[in-house]
Amino acid sequence: MHASAGSGRARLRCHSSSGGSGGGASSEGPVGVVVVDHGSKKAEANDALLEFAELYKKVTGRQVVEVAHMELAEPTIEQAVGRCAAAGARRVVVAPYFLSRGRHVQQDIPALAAAAAAAHPSVECVVAEPIGIDSLMAQLIESRVRAAEGGAAHDHSR
Repeated sequence: MHASAGSGRARLRCHSSSGGSGGGASSEGPVGVVVVDHGSKKAEANDALLEFAELYKKVTGRQVVEVAHMELAEPTIEQAVGRCAAAGARRVVVAPYFLSRGRHVQQDIPALAAAAAAAHPSVECVVAEPIGIDSLMAQLIESRVRAAEGGAAHDHSR
């Protein structure tokens, strides 16, 4: 595993293979995306990631999108990478559905992605940066704050 710089952000390359370039597809097939969250014992929490993945597919037009949970639930990162490989992807981007670069993003997810790449040697596995600090997140939070100010959010003060 090694880090490579790209557009000012570090990318963890879990497995290196020949071929494949950026974008939604390469000459060797589509690029797979695995959106990974922490995972929960509560099914409804895990179902939210499925809902987000469907929205992501619709908004981006990407065809090979799978979800994974870092722990506590399936599918695992290895299972999701396998599904991407079965769909023809030779490059898979593991996209953490996390806000910051805590221990899970810095250590756990890259280790799990490296294990997935080892289990699927024909696949190059790259870990993307987490959601992070972004003006779109600030706009989203402001939208939620305004909704709460207007009484549209649930009142938890009782």
